[in-house]
Amino acid sequence: MSGRGPKRELAEKIAGEITLSDDPGATLRKWRTDFDVSQTDLAAELEVSSSVISDYESGRRESPGIGVVGRLVSGLLAIDERRGGERIRQYGRVLSAGFESDVVYDLREYATSIPLAQLYDDLEATEVAASGTDRVSGHTVIDSIEAITRLSSEEFFRLYGQSTNRVLVFTGVTRGESPLVALRVVNPTPNAVILHGIEEDDLWDHAADLARIDGYSLAVTNTPLDEMLEYLVTLE
Repeated sequence: MSGRGPKRELAEKIAGEITLSDDPGATLRKWRTDFDVSQTDLAAELEVSSSVISDYESGRRESPGIGVVGRLVSGLLAIDERRGGERIRQYGRVLSAGFESDVVYDLREYATSIPLAQLYDDLEATEVAASGTDRVSGHTVIDSIEAITRLSSEEFFRLYGQSTNRVLVFTGVTRGESPLVALRVVNPTPNAVILHGIEEDDLWDHAADLARIDGYSLAVTNTPLDEMLEYLVTLE
C-alpha cells in the first residue's frame, strides 16, 4: 500500500473514473448515488444550484474539467465524513484486504455474531441448502464475474477477511455454477454463501448438492443490489 490513506485513494479513484469516462455525467451520478447523496445536498455543499449538478449528470452542461471534478469529489467525501465516514471506511476495508472496489463491494467483520436466519430474512433470501451454521460473524460482497476472472486461489481465500464464519455474497449470478465451482479450490469454505440476482428455479441443478458436500449454507436472493448493500452497511 502507498500509505496515502483510503480517503485520498478513494478521491483519486472517483476523480479518475469521472475524468476518463465516456459519459462523465453518468459516472458522477453513479458515485453520488453510491454515497447516498442527493443532488440538492451535493449542490449545497458546493454552494451552487442543484440544476448545476443535474446539468452535469444529464450531459446538458459541458463535461466538467479537472478542477470541477475535484470539487465534486471533495464535496462527496466531506458529506460522507460528516455522516461518520462509512463509505470511506468501507473502501478502506476493501483496500486493506488487497482488493479493488470493483471486485469487492464490501468486506466487514461484526462486533458480535448474528443469526444467519435473520440475515436471510432481512435480505429476502431463500435457503436452498442448510448446514450446521446458525450464526455468522461477517460478510464479503463480491462481483462474481470480476472475482472469478481476476482472483487467484490465494486471493479468493482473502475474501474471508478475519474468519470463514461469514457469508460470501456473489452478485451478478445467472446460474451459480461458476462461483460454487471456484470455491472448491479454496480450503476451508465459508459458512454461508448467497447468490444474488437469481431465482431458486434458475439455480444450477447441482448447486444445492455441492453446498451440502462442502458443508455451507446456500441461499439465493433478488433484493436490489443497492438495497442489499445499504442494509449490510448497518451490520457492525
